[in-house]
Amino acid sequence: MLNAFIDRCCRWINVLIALALAVMVVMVFGNVVLRYGFNSGITVSEEISRWLFVWITFMGAIVAVKENGHLGTDIFLMKLSPVGQRLCLVVSHGLMLFCTWLLFSGALAQARINWDVEAPVTGTSVGIFYASGVVFAVASGLLLLLNLWRLLSGHIRDDQLVRGAGAHEGEACNGQQRGPAHTPK
Repeated sequence: MLNAFIDRCCRWINVLIALALAVMVVMVFGNVVLRYGFNSGITVSEEISRWLFVWITFMGAIVAVKENGHLGTDIFLMKLSPVGQRLCLVVSHGLMLFCTWLLFSGALAQARINWDVEAPVTGTSVGIFYASGVVFAVASGLLLLLNLWRLLSGHIRDDQLVRGAGAHEGEACNGQQRGPAHTPK
């Protein structure tokens, strides 16, 4: 049930990302056409596009945390026993949670400091800009804690510890193959 809720949230995040990207494209393209074609422009388009870009980046990073899509190096992890893999993953989750805490505390401080500061063109609170880091840190922190709990409680099997695309490539480099050998015809 929790996985279904998280999947639903990520689908909504993907929809929001697509909408924000569409708004950015329309605003920037429209502003270019107005600027070069009619010697005018939409004054708020640059500021809103910049803010949307930051929010898109952080929202996409939430989905990447959920899908384990961030960069990682699995070649060392593949050489370890399952106990060593679990230990390394626990340490890496601890480090990621620490970095997430640093991002959260810094973004929250900036959002608080800039809450009463108005953006130059739109006049909206600059705190909204920094709130993107807070939203990312909270969501990714919860996802990392959930993954860490699954790892420590044994809900992740040994064959699921190394999940990256590099895991399969590493097996091919070591002369190991998954499934039946392929013979050319």
